[in-house]
Amino acid sequence: MMMSLEANSHNLDKRIMTKSRIFMVLACISLAMVFLFPLWQITLDAPQFPGGLHLNIWVNKFSGSGKHIIQNINILNHYIGMQAIEPDSINELKYFPIIIYTMIGFGIIALLADKKYVYLGWFATMVALGVLGIYDFYLWLYDYGHNLDPKAPITVPGMVYMPPLFGEKWLLNFYAKSYPHIGSLFLGIAIAASFMSFLKCKKHSSEIDE
Repeated sequence: MMMSLEANSHNLDKRIMTKSRIFMVLACISLAMVFLFPLWQITLDAPQFPGGLHLNIWVNKFSGSGKHIIQNINILNHYIGMQAIEPDSINELKYFPIIIYTMIGFGIIALLADKKYVYLGWFATMVALGVLGIYDFYLWLYDYGHNLDPKAPITVPGMVYMPPLFGEKWLLNFYAKSYPHIGSLFLGIAIAASFMSFLKCKKHSSEIDE
């Protein structure tokens, strides 16, 4: 009798503290970390700006090297006809946080259900959102660099000022660098951890059935 109770208790513990749930907790925590770190950083290096201008792109805001970073970049943009960066008018900064909160909620549901198809659904949704997010970022950069004011003080025929999506390039006398930041690392960890949840759930399900 006692051995039977101990065996049942052991199986219950295996069902509660599964590796798949542990990885899903890690995925949710990692996803929440995108509110604490920037997702991307664009740097503009030029002789007149020692140390460069660093623009950090978060899931819900912009920041950078100094509190007047947006103002400084907009002044430069004015002279070459680029659009001003106005965070309040960028819809992505409003609905991206909602998407993150929704995915964390979805992650909690997956954690409670502890079913492999739910983990797989979370993983697939995150991958799709990541691809769409990068594509949306590319479209924003394209419009930002190509939609120029023809009456700008400085015009160079045929010149566009689209920063690189990933990598480095010269934009007149500015050397632009664009790379993922710490937030993107946590986003990658969240996606990888959710896939591990799927794999571990598939494994421990068969072990419990035995």
